[in-house]
Amino acid sequence: MSRHRQRAGDLQDAIVHFVKVSRSYWPGLFHCYSDPDLPRTNNALEQQFGSYRWHERRITGRKTASPAMVQRGQVRMLASTATRTRRYSAKDLSACDQQAWAQLRAQLDARREKQKQRTRFRRNPQVFLDKLERQLIQSTLPP
Repeated sequence: MSRHRQRAGDLQDAIVHFVKVSRSYWPGLFHCYSDPDLPRTNNALEQQFGSYRWHERRITGRKTASPAMVQRGQVRMLASTATRTRRYSAKDLSACDQQAWAQLRAQLDARREKQKQRTRFRRNPQVFLDKLERQLIQSTLPP
Protein backbone atom coordinates (compact mmCIF):
# COMPACT_ATOMS: atom_id res chain seq x y z
CA MET A 1 0.00 0.00 0.00
CA SER A 2 2.85 2.35 0.79
CA ARG A 3 4.48 1.83 -2.59
CA HIS A 4 1.31 2.45 -4.60
CA ARG A 5 -0.34 5.20 -2.54
CA GLN A 6 0.16 7.77 -5.34
CA ARG A 7 -2.24 5.79 -7.53
CA ALA A 8 -4.99 6.08 -4.90
CA GLY A 9 -5.83 9.68 -5.79
CA ASP A 10 -8.07 11.27 -3.14
CA LEU A 11 -7.55 8.31 -0.82
CA GLN A 12 -3.80 8.93 -0.52
CA ASP A 13 -4.11 10.61 2.93
CA ALA A 14 -6.25 7.72 4.19
CA ILE A 15 -3.65 5.21 3.03
CA VAL A 16 -0.84 7.14 4.75
CA HIS A 17 -2.89 7.13 7.98
CA PHE A 18 -3.72 3.42 7.64
CA VAL A 19 -0.07 2.47 7.11
CA LYS A 20 1.00 4.62 10.07
CA VAL A 21 -1.56 3.07 12.41
CA SER A 22 -0.84 -0.46 11.13
CA ARG A 23 2.88 -0.05 11.81
CA SER A 24 2.21 1.05 15.37
CA TYR A 25 0.34 -2.23 15.99
CA TRP A 26 2.53 -4.34 13.73
CA PRO A 27 4.06 -6.86 16.20
CA GLY A 28 0.66 -8.18 17.35
CA LEU A 29 -1.58 -7.15 14.49
CA PHE A 30 -1.91 -10.52 12.78
CA HIS A 31 -1.04 -12.92 15.58
CA CYS A 32 -3.83 -15.23 14.45
CA TYR A 33 -1.50 -16.48 11.71
CA SER A 34 1.13 -17.58 14.22
CA ASP A 35 -1.36 -19.59 16.33
CA PRO A 36 -3.02 -22.42 14.39
CA ASP A 37 -5.85 -22.73 16.93
CA LEU A 38 -7.16 -19.18 16.37
CA PRO A 39 -9.66 -18.39 13.63
CA ARG A 40 -7.97 -16.65 10.71
CA THR A 41 -10.55 -13.89 10.26
CA ASN A 42 -13.29 -12.11 12.13
CA ASN A 43 -15.73 -13.95 9.89
CA ALA A 44 -14.58 -17.30 11.28
CA LEU A 45 -14.85 -15.99 14.82
CA GLU A 46 -18.31 -14.54 14.18
CA GLN A 47 -19.35 -17.83 12.61
CA GLN A 48 -18.32 -19.65 15.78
CA PHE A 49 -20.42 -17.40 18.02
CA GLY A 50 -23.24 -17.33 15.47
CA SER A 51 -23.35 -21.10 15.39
CA TYR A 52 -23.68 -21.24 19.17
CA ARG A 53 -26.41 -18.57 19.09
CA TRP A 54 -28.28 -20.42 16.34
CA HIS A 55 -28.22 -23.72 18.28
CA GLU A 56 -29.31 -22.00 21.47
CA ARG A 57 -32.23 -20.34 19.70
CA ARG A 58 -33.23 -23.64 18.17
CA ILE A 59 -33.16 -25.38 21.54
CA THR A 60 -34.88 -22.68 23.61
CA GLY A 61 -37.10 -21.02 21.01
CA ARG A 62 -35.89 -17.62 22.21
CA LYS A 63 -35.00 -14.87 19.78
CA THR A 64 -32.72 -13.15 22.27
CA ALA A 65 -29.83 -14.55 24.28
CA SER A 66 -30.79 -16.88 27.07
CA PRO A 67 -30.10 -15.77 30.63
CA ALA A 68 -28.19 -19.04 30.93
CA MET A 69 -25.63 -17.64 28.50
CA VAL A 70 -24.78 -15.00 31.07
CA GLN A 71 -24.82 -17.50 33.93
CA ARG A 72 -22.97 -20.38 32.34
CA GLY A 73 -21.69 -18.87 29.09
CA GLN A 74 -18.01 -19.37 29.80
CA VAL A 75 -18.58 -23.11 30.11
CA ARG A 76 -21.08 -23.42 27.28
CA MET A 77 -19.00 -21.49 24.76
CA LEU A 78 -15.87 -23.50 25.59
CA ALA A 79 -17.76 -26.76 25.26
CA SER A 80 -19.33 -25.64 22.00
CA THR A 81 -15.98 -24.60 20.57
CA ALA A 82 -14.12 -27.68 21.74
CA THR A 83 -16.68 -30.14 20.40
CA ARG A 84 -16.52 -28.58 16.94
CA THR A 85 -12.86 -29.53 16.64
CA ARG A 86 -13.10 -33.20 17.71
CA ARG A 87 -15.19 -35.78 19.54
CA TYR A 88 -14.60 -36.37 23.24
CA SER A 89 -15.05 -39.67 25.01
CA ALA A 90 -15.86 -40.31 28.65
CA LYS A 91 -12.20 -41.18 29.15
CA ASP A 92 -11.18 -37.73 27.87
CA LEU A 93 -13.60 -36.02 30.22
CA SER A 94 -12.52 -38.04 33.25
CA ALA A 95 -8.92 -36.90 32.77
CA CYS A 96 -9.77 -33.29 33.66
CA ASP A 97 -8.55 -31.47 36.76
CA GLN A 98 -11.24 -32.37 39.32
CA GLN A 99 -10.31 -29.55 41.68
CA ALA A 100 -10.52 -26.89 38.96
CA TRP A 101 -13.83 -28.37 37.80
CA ALA A 102 -15.25 -28.31 41.33
CA GLN A 103 -14.09 -24.70 41.81
CA LEU A 104 -15.68 -23.58 38.54
CA ARG A 105 -18.87 -25.45 39.41
CA ALA A 106 -18.99 -23.72 42.81
CA GLN A 107 -18.57 -20.30 41.16
CA LEU A 108 -21.35 -21.02 38.69
CA ASP A 109 -23.66 -22.30 41.42
CA ALA A 110 -22.97 -19.24 43.60
CA ARG A 111 -23.71 -16.94 40.67
CA ARG A 112 -26.94 -18.84 39.95
CA GLU A 113 -27.99 -18.60 43.60
CA LYS A 114 -27.48 -14.82 43.60
CA GLN A 115 -29.56 -14.56 40.44
CA LYS A 116 -32.37 -16.60 42.04
CA GLN A 117 -32.31 -14.35 45.12
CA ARG A 118 -32.54 -11.19 42.99
CA THR A 119 -35.45 -12.65 41.05
CA ARG A 120 -37.30 -13.60 44.23
CA PHE A 121 -36.76 -10.14 45.65
CA ARG A 122 -38.05 -8.42 42.50
CA ARG A 123 -41.14 -10.61 42.35
CA ASN A 124 -42.21 -10.08 45.96
CA PRO A 125 -39.89 -7.93 48.11
CA GLN A 126 -41.95 -8.19 51.29
CA VAL A 127 -42.08 -11.99 51.33
CA PHE A 128 -38.37 -12.17 50.53
CA LEU A 129 -37.45 -9.78 53.35
CA ASP A 130 -39.76 -11.55 55.84
CA LYS A 131 -38.08 -14.86 55.05
CA LEU A 132 -34.63 -13.31 55.48
CA GLU A 133 -35.67 -11.84 58.82
CA ARG A 134 -36.94 -15.24 60.04
CA GLN A 135 -33.65 -16.86 59.02
CA LEU A 136 -31.66 -14.19 60.85
CA ILE A 137 -33.71 -14.56 64.03
CA GLN A 138 -33.42 -18.36 63.88
CA SER A 139 -29.64 -18.23 63.44
CA THR A 140 -29.20 -15.95 66.49
CA LEU A 141 -31.30 -18.05 68.87
CA PRO A 142 -29.34 -20.43 71.11
CA PRO A 143 -29.77 -24.15 70.26
